[in-house]
Amino acid sequence: MSGQLRGTDDVPGTAAPLAERVARWRRRLPAGLPAAGPDLLVALDIDGTLLTHDGELAEEVASAVADLDASGARVVLSTGRSLQAVTPVAAQLGLTSGWAVCSNGAVVIRLDPDLAGGHEITDVVTFDPGPTLRLLREELPDGLFAVEDLGRGFKVTAPFPMGELTGDVEVVDFEDLLHAPATRVTLRAPHLASADFHALVQRVGLHGVSYAVGWTAWLDISPDGVSKASALETLRGRLDVADGATVAVGDGSNDLEMLGWAAHGVAMGNAGPDVVAAADAVTDAVGDHGAAVVLRALLAAR
Repeated sequence: MSGQLRGTDDVPGTAAPLAERVARWRRRLPAGLPAAGPDLLVALDIDGTLLTHDGELAEEVASAVADLDASGARVVLSTGRSLQAVTPVAAQLGLTSGWAVCSNGAVVIRLDPDLAGGHEITDVVTFDPGPTLRLLREELPDGLFAVEDLGRGFKVTAPFPMGELTGDVEVVDFEDLLHAPATRVTLRAPHLASADFHALVQRVGLHGVSYAVGWTAWLDISPDGVSKASALETLRGRLDVADGATVAVGDGSNDLEMLGWAAHGVAMGNAGPDVVAAADAVTDAVGDHGAAVVLRALLAAR
């Protein structure tokens, strides 16, 4: 990791003016990073990075994303959100063309205003969810289980808390979740903390899958070897972007691989210690528009 640059002020509400923070960040950008334009790929997490965990999008962040997109840079939303929860954010940000990585890398879409619905699914990776679901159910018989129904919503064993799942949510028997190939399985256990989920994964010995612990009592299971980084690497090659021309910004455990993949991986100031350790630098928290600082610095480097 290169020398880490933390936000200028860690106390909420006391951050220096945005222009001052941008100027400092610009001096810390890697020397080999290309100017904002078609040769640059910038991967952006959504929740906790662009949007607060209450779903708020600051104008400073929205305008920075829009200006970076206008520069020709390849702006790629890269998120654990499902497809149907990504496209409204893309629209909110004015991203009508380009690419988005959904479901922690299991799904990639191409945005195009000329397509029906404004997008098409270009890449999907699935796995057999049965063995993993059975293992987790044995450990947590009272857990809430969901399997992503690609492009539509989720099939669940019981209702999740209001607002946590998007699209059509269908309650089904547990056995009905076991047989169809899945892009993602989610376990929700409100009484468990993040550390409990990590301990659970080690205890049951999940094999042949990837996983990420959410910022709430949430565990996502993905196909083996699939992450935001794996999908972004596919896109990097497809778009003919150089290895050293990638930037990623994120805050969660599902961003670890992505931050390590990027030539310049940036953790948000609200990220946990493991995410900070995986990054090359640390910007301000989402409430202090930390993503806007990084994006404005990339634009100022032109």
